[in-house]
Amino acid sequence: MTDDTPIAYTALQKGTPVFTADGAEIGKVEHVLQDSTIDLFDGLAVKTSAGVRFVDADVVGRITPSAVHTSLTEDDAAALPKPQGNEVLDADPEEYDGNGLSAWWGRTFMREHWMRRKG
Repeated sequence: MTDDTPIAYTALQKGTPVFTADGAEIGKVEHVLQDSTIDLFDGLAVKTSAGVRFVDADVVGRITPSAVHTSLTEDDAAALPKPQGNEVLDADPEEYDGNGLSAWWGRTFMREHWMRRKG
């Protein structure tokens, strides 16, 4: 049984299947691309059979705990670009220590906080 309750992109889990508009599976969520400082959802990095590909937020439709539905066709999905940039990010598990709201959300949704690697 699948859960079709809509969720926010911030609650999306790695490994969630991503589908085209026709129901074909593109791949699985690798990670969410976002700028949490301004609550901006940029898109998804999706692990496909061709490697990690970028799915823009504009084509992401319904997000549930069991699936991400897009408006992509199968041809669109086959032509998805690789994520751009070469930044290396590291998880910062201490980010969610403490009593602040950010810490609570991080612990509640088990979201890593990513920091740019220096050097």
